[in-house]
Amino acid sequence: MKYWLVKSEPYKYSWDDLEKDGWTYWDGVRNYAARNNMKDMKVGDRCFYYHSNEGKEIVGIAEIIKEHYPDPTIDDDRWVAVDLKPVHKFSKPITLKQIKSDEALAEMEIIRLSRLSVSKVSKEEFDHIKQLGE
Repeated sequence: MKYWLVKSEPYKYSWDDLEKDGWTYWDGVRNYAARNNMKDMKVGDRCFYYHSNEGKEIVGIAEIIKEHYPDPTIDDDRWVAVDLKPVHKFSKPITLKQIKSDEALAEMEIIRLSRLSVSKVSKEEFDHIKQLGE
């Protein structure tokens, strides 16, 4: 199993929207590194759901339920989408400020590659943040 972080602006598609819908396709990624991460996602992988711009916090854990396929929002086969569903909402969101101040998370891609909308998370980082959010 691999671990990821996906970013969404909550005014466009929030965690609450994901919970209400039960699942969604993750589309609109137009960065090659983020796209390559999506191509590496497998069914069952877990990802943190991060509210970007507004909130700047990890609010929950989602699961990949369908591996990459052509992004249905564009007629260009370079870009892909994946499907995901909500698994668990954190009782207390983990803020970007908390992540940056935690030595155990100093190497997270969200810090080093802050503009990347889909990033890798190590198992150790995932376990640490999950514990913080419970």
